[in-house]
Amino acid sequence: MKEEKRAFQDFYPEEFSHCYGCGRLNPHGLKIRSFWEGEESVCRFRPQPFHTALPGFVYGGLIASLIDCHGTGTAAAAKWKAEGREPATGPAVRYVTASLHVDYLRPTPIDAELELRGRVKAIEGRKAVIAIRLLAAGEECARGEVTAVQVNEAWIARVRR
Repeated sequence: MKEEKRAFQDFYPEEFSHCYGCGRLNPHGLKIRSFWEGEESVCRFRPQPFHTALPGFVYGGLIASLIDCHGTGTAAAAKWKAEGREPATGPAVRYVTASLHVDYLRPTPIDAELELRGRVKAIEGRKAVIAIRLLAAGEECARGEVTAVQVNEAWIARVRR
């Protein structure tokens, strides 16, 4: 039996795994999963009929959520990489969104698998900037940029109480 590759989000501590977009413990969430493919982070997501904006097309809020959560996951993975450590070793690393910018380039078809491709633009201290492209059937439908900030130790301690 082939072992399933672990996504960035699989390494979040349980208390930080309830996000609607990327939380593996949210029973109603999207449960997105992000991985490295070379220097890019990649997430693939199949929209459901209830993700409709207009017949045949994806709701823009879903697109923003996918870009947002793929961006914060990429930031965490980039931090592990920058520190030269394996995921989930050492102190917990979790990012939250400080800024989200999305450009909708064309209507996104609902009947195609969506592919998000992220690139780390900058990672300095607790701040990371991630550029993301969203493609459907090979066509770029949206582009986004996430500025993410690493959750500090005080917040982590408060959540763990």
